[in-house]
Amino acid sequence: MSSWRNWAGNQRVDGVSVLHPSGTEAIATALTTAAAVGRRVRPVGSGHSFTAVARPDDCALSLDRHAELVDVGPTGLVTVQGGMPLHRLNAELAARGWALTNLGDIDRQTVAGAVSTGTHGTGARFGGLATQVRGVQLVTAAGEVLRCSAAERPELLDVARVSLGALGVLDTVTLQAVPAFALRAEEAAAALDDLLDGFGEYMTSTDHVEFYWFPHTDRCLTKRNTRVPLSAVEPLPRWRALWDDEVLANAGLAAVVAAGRRAPALVAPLARFSAGALGARTYTDAAHRVFVSRRRVRFREMEYAVPREAAPGVLAELRRAVEANDWRVPFPVEVRVAAADDVPLSTAYGRDTAYVAVHVPARSEPGEYFATFEAIAGAVGGRPHWGKLHSLGAAELSTRYPRFGEFVAARDRLDPARVLASPHLDALLGRA
Repeated sequence: MSSWRNWAGNQRVDGVSVLHPSGTEAIATALTTAAAVGRRVRPVGSGHSFTAVARPDDCALSLDRHAELVDVGPTGLVTVQGGMPLHRLNAELAARGWALTNLGDIDRQTVAGAVSTGTHGTGARFGGLATQVRGVQLVTAAGEVLRCSAAERPELLDVARVSLGALGVLDTVTLQAVPAFALRAEEAAAALDDLLDGFGEYMTSTDHVEFYWFPHTDRCLTKRNTRVPLSAVEPLPRWRALWDDEVLANAGLAAVVAAGRRAPALVAPLARFSAGALGARTYTDAAHRVFVSRRRVRFREMEYAVPREAAPGVLAELRRAVEANDWRVPFPVEVRVAAADDVPLSTAYGRDTAYVAVHVPARSEPGEYFATFEAIAGAVGGRPHWGKLHSLGAAELSTRYPRFGEFVAARDRLDPARVLASPHLDALLGRA
């Protein structure tokens, strides 16, 4: 028996069994053995979800010993075991001249976990990680091994691309990589009003655009990443990268959080200082090095996907709420975009999407800040990121995902005994 906790520390459980299978047969045996004695199993990755989506209440099935590169084909189809972390996959691909076409800003997640929870990056023409999936091998609760691709069980691949670990364990995942490329990164300050007034134009102005608004101010940090050939690489000097990313971004944020905990009245003036401390910079590096940022200050996060055209109104309403309340918000609000996709449980299903994410320190309770933001996003049909905090259950989610019933029906077929269930999953998808 052991303990399990997630990265943020807000999901913890003691007295669970942790299984570490290696190989497809071992995964199948672990599932069927648990099922035979009435135990429930949750696949767990690196614990980067803030919700209880991976939290086990009986057995945790970790794929940390099932984490190897299986194959990289001549057209860039790459197959990996589900437990491989994204940072290792990025390195393996780069060594072979390939890259994932889009990434989130954290690369510590396992491939299976990132795919299953709908992990995404930013880019008006690009989808999340699930849109890069071309096949999976799924081990069901009954120990059946199902290969899914466009040619074999395509209807199952469709729903398995974002599956919350509810349909089976992702044994292997096949992704479509692209020839390695670089990103030219341009970072600068901007006023929130200017970004909201020109939101559509700005967020589509180059390949990958995002910005961070500092609550209690009108200031934002903008990031524009343009895809360029690898031959254009011109990274930041090492001292500048360390100063900006470690001293200002991480150590500086840690100091703001610590000061705010001791003296909440300092949060607003420190936010104004932080907004002005990060200067403009331009550099070019391999794509995965630009997409990914180090997150050394732990936090809790809520993120909602809203129709892209609704994002300026959501942000304006959130700013009014921050100004009207006595909240002390030390973390910036992150804003990204993604293209519409056809993945049933993707937050971008069927609509061009903007993502708005709010954060609090890991040891803080989100309270009314998160609740108010959730209400604002919900009023425009927002969909919560599956791995980030929210309060919605099956009744609400079924109205926001047109193909929700199709996914639940697949769960009924593949795991009728609910071996892979948990209280959280039952709340999301229903108990029946």
